[in-house]
Amino acid sequence: MADLSRSVPFDRSQFEELMKKRFFFSPSFQIYGGISGLFDYGPPGSALQTNIVDLWRKHFIIEESMLEVDCSMLTPHDVLKTSGHVDKFCDWMCKDPSTGEIFRADHLVEEVLEARLKGDKEARAKETGATNVAVQEESEDKKKRKKKVKEIKVTRLDDETVREYEFILAQIDNYDGQQLTDIMKVHDIRNPANNGELESPRQFNLMFQTQIGPSGGLQGYLRPETAQGQFLNFNRLLEFNNGKVPFASAMIGKAFRNEISPRSGLLRVREFLMGEVEHFVDPQNKEHDRFDEVAHIPLRLLPRAVQVEGKSEVVEMTIGDAVKKGVVDNTTLGYFMARISLFLEKIGIDMSRLRFRQHMSNEMAHYACDCWDAEIQCSYGWIECVGCADRSAYDLTVHSKATKTPLVVQEALPEPIVVEEYVVEVNKKKFGPRFKRDAKAVEEEMLNWTQEVKETKSAQLASQGRVTVVANGVEHEVDAELVTVEKQQRKEHTRTFTPNVIEPSFGLGRLLYCLMEHSFWARPEDTQRGVLSFPAVVAPIKALIVPLSRNAEFNPVVRKLSAKLRSLGVSNKVDDSNANIGRRYARNDELGTPFGLTVDFETLENSSITLRERDTTKQVRGSQEDIINALVALTEGKMLWKNAVEKFGEFNATQDFIFWLDTSIIQTIIAELFV
Repeated sequence: MADLSRSVPFDRSQFEELMKKRFFFSPSFQIYGGISGLFDYGPPGSALQTNIVDLWRKHFIIEESMLEVDCSMLTPHDVLKTSGHVDKFCDWMCKDPSTGEIFRADHLVEEVLEARLKGDKEARAKETGATNVAVQEESEDKKKRKKKVKEIKVTRLDDETVREYEFILAQIDNYDGQQLTDIMKVHDIRNPANNGELESPRQFNLMFQTQIGPSGGLQGYLRPETAQGQFLNFNRLLEFNNGKVPFASAMIGKAFRNEISPRSGLLRVREFLMGEVEHFVDPQNKEHDRFDEVAHIPLRLLPRAVQVEGKSEVVEMTIGDAVKKGVVDNTTLGYFMARISLFLEKIGIDMSRLRFRQHMSNEMAHYACDCWDAEIQCSYGWIECVGCADRSAYDLTVHSKATKTPLVVQEALPEPIVVEEYVVEVNKKKFGPRFKRDAKAVEEEMLNWTQEVKETKSAQLASQGRVTVVANGVEHEVDAELVTVEKQQRKEHTRTFTPNVIEPSFGLGRLLYCLMEHSFWARPEDTQRGVLSFPAVVAPIKALIVPLSRNAEFNPVVRKLSAKLRSLGVSNKVDDSNANIGRRYARNDELGTPFGLTVDFETLENSSITLRERDTTKQVRGSQEDIINALVALTEGKMLWKNAVEKFGEFNATQDFIFWLDTSIIQTIIAELFV
């Protein structure tokens, strides 16, 4: 990637204009007015996404020998009720009763407080005489802003209020509905458009509901994640893996979330592509056997303890040290965090703008016991792009209980062990007639007691001669003649356990957007033309083929060269338009094409061609065979550009072009100049 520090400052309006002009993405159904949160990818955007997915599959699925699956998008209500999504997959929304406008509460609080802090910053700058700087910063901010808060009031805040706002912003993801309500009341947060009062925040479920089948009797949802299909196929996956853990399944597919207020382009949408890994591991042994390969990888961490203090300073350390110090819980979680970091670096993310933030306790998903987000900084702030969660045994446990299907691992023990535990035994002859239609529910409730509950109930039976059982919300008295709860010993030759799950979850659309922002820059000498410095491995088009002119003699060479590159898996594009060669290169720099091949008159004489690199604009020249071999190595990441320059030597295009022009061509050009 180019050294973007040498380019002009990032201009989002220029970037968005390039995205539109080159059709990387655009709003769906645009000629009908469009629908917020839905986007279509054009040819370069689709190719970029495909290449990222291909690299993701190689980096994770192939490298880690994962088991790839593809599961249904339509999910029955019962599955998502069991997983907790029906009740808990919600955000907090608030409404302006006078206009009907809907806001996502935490985002509104964040934007209003950030706007007030910017206004305070400008007011303080004016007091100290730094007006020009403050106005310039404000002007740049207005260019970028596409938020609810359109205008920022220049008002000085007292120091205590500034500290309070900063503390709230540092913990914005940690607040529940009541806390958001209190913050909005205390700090008088209203509709920024009309200063209208807002209703108290209430929960809104983010899943798209639908009916499966013509009768409408089977309620379902478009899946909000790809994970559930993997959990429900656990037994088949375990069998496929010869009954052994650890192993990982993986899936790439669309997910759907009915966002309250879609915004920020591709960053908050209603339909998006995910890549999710479910790594099943023994809960008693979360050590990863390849952790030593990544222990040296440095990460920028923002632990929970730092955020609780209202701070946001990152702590830099290797993942090995982070696990040793207990900052990251276990080596499997740490291994995947390091592998995520390596993947993001490989696709071209600026590593100085990447951090791993640990979830706050209230922010944690209902299924997780620990979670770190890979957050990437872009013009919209820090954006969560990858989650790496320890989901414990939650999903397999709840689905097993709901379906009465064991989702467990059975592991042969080297030596049998004696297990002592409390066992519930029901007197079937008397139990059924006593409880009739409730018998099954009462028995199941007792059989599902934990060992701690069974011990307590055993003592009650001994002392009182009866126990109370609540089944389906009804209390039942069960006498000692109907049930016994006693401690028994038995030998076990196998160990049965429900595995825990470590889950890296990628929002591929967010990654794609952040990559495009990080890759965008403009040359100081030509600020109106953008450049996208995609790494060759993910670039939509790997090579541009440019004949020097529309001379018919170039056509067979160009066709043969393009076919040869296609046969080697190198995507390429021919630009034989009337535009000058510099313009043709420039508009393909906007597409992120990393390399260009020039066919000129020297090519016709000795079959040599030039190879141009996008970011430096430097060129090398060699035989077609040598240049093509170098190009393949460059696009596969097996050679660096500096190595190509060392091998071939830098080529001065102007001098060599003049040298190879024959006398008749020079005479023709001179004659035309003086006509």
